[in-house]
Amino acid sequence: MPLWSKPATELAAAVRAGEVSALDVTDSHLDRIAEVNPELNAVTQLLADRAREAARDTDRRRAAGEPLGPLAGVPFTVKESTPIAGVPTTFGTPHFRDHIAVADAVPVARLRAAGAIPIGHSNLPTLVIAGMHTRSELYGDTRNPWDSRRTPGGTSGGDGVAVAAGMAPLALGNDSGGSVRIPASFCGIAALNPTTGRFPADQRVIGPADPGPASQVLVTDGPLARTVADLRLAYEALAGTDPRDPRAVPVPLYGEPLDGPIRIAVVADPGGHGVHPTVRRAIAEAADALSDAGYDVQEVPDVPRLDEALETYHRLPVTEFAPRWPAVRQLLGEGGDRYIDYTMRAAPPATDAPGLMDLLSARMGVRRAWAEFLRQYPLLLGPVFSEPPVEPRLESRDQAGRDRVALAMRLCSASTLAGVPAVAVPTGLDPDGLPTGVQLVGRAFREDLCLDAAQAVEDHCGTLAPIDPKR
Repeated sequence: MPLWSKPATELAAAVRAGEVSALDVTDSHLDRIAEVNPELNAVTQLLADRAREAARDTDRRRAAGEPLGPLAGVPFTVKESTPIAGVPTTFGTPHFRDHIAVADAVPVARLRAAGAIPIGHSNLPTLVIAGMHTRSELYGDTRNPWDSRRTPGGTSGGDGVAVAAGMAPLALGNDSGGSVRIPASFCGIAALNPTTGRFPADQRVIGPADPGPASQVLVTDGPLARTVADLRLAYEALAGTDPRDPRAVPVPLYGEPLDGPIRIAVVADPGGHGVHPTVRRAIAEAADALSDAGYDVQEVPDVPRLDEALETYHRLPVTEFAPRWPAVRQLLGEGGDRYIDYTMRAAPPATDAPGLMDLLSARMGVRRAWAEFLRQYPLLLGPVFSEPPVEPRLESRDQAGRDRVALAMRLCSASTLAGVPAVAVPTGLDPDGLPTGVQLVGRAFREDLCLDAAQAVEDHCGTLAPIDPKR
């Protein structure tokens, strides 16, 4: 097996043991990027020289007998919205082409401290708000390696494609309602969306002011990987407090064991709005895997307060940036503003302070309802997206396309508003040869429960990636 096809856990163990050099690992992935990225357009800014120098330093330290971290020599990609020191943080728009980062974002620094090596930035929708499909004004479209006629998802789509196609075993994206989980599901890999406050996060500041309340409570950084074990390594490296992000809290990585078989609520069709048969079959397959692994799997009618959660989730962010929208839309390029325009029509922003207070109050009520639900059922099994991967830019085509996509990602949106963790994990291929997957949502700060259950699904269903892109 070529080095680029191996998981992060195996690569790091081999580097620490001296069985392979970190430079060989890096060169293997750079060769893979050269082979497949021209077709897929996932990696935007390649950091070849920097990555090789970091790998040589890892090899020097190993030769000197110094201890190496749990991710020693593992290459990873970083979303274009997350700073890497000395590299432009472009957000996919020409306006920020020369916006050089003065320091690593906290999660980048965390992964570096664990021994991982940034190998390149990865594509995203322009300014992270131009839609669910990964297309930026600066870098163009990223293509799904399973079928170029389907979107790779977003907004961390460049990372999802890079990991799925073997360009890196690990990626750092961010999620504000499905942005790591949807690319993972569409590309046949795994992803972790952590509890709000679990990881110290990059604030994605484009100016002197900190972001508003919606960005503070909805956006989390999260890893993507081909295996659940690799997600676990990244989870352990990324967690912990940091003064640069006072939201991060000192909670143990692993909670107390739960009594008896852990109960898992299954909701295949949140809200009863419909779910594609292949998605329903994926959930049934995962439910069988979990039952075989000893979980107490129970179908339940629905998730808590879904309609209220969705209205609040969509209205809160647009309320935050509506005053700046006339200026921001100029940075999005032709057609890049359609998704937000359609969202504002479907979920108009609050127009005054009482309206904003009502939205924040509703968020608290949704969080309470989910906490009570997850007290009864520590885990929830459901869809990442209620359809197979859709065509690129469907959500920006017209109002109906936007509404269809928003409805399909409803469980991602609701769980994000609730602030709880989730792991997306693949379950196999549908009749058209496209990846299928599910997500496991857990109690706040019980990522360990989500990862354990996702591991049981992976043990039963296997892994799908890396793959060669279809030509």
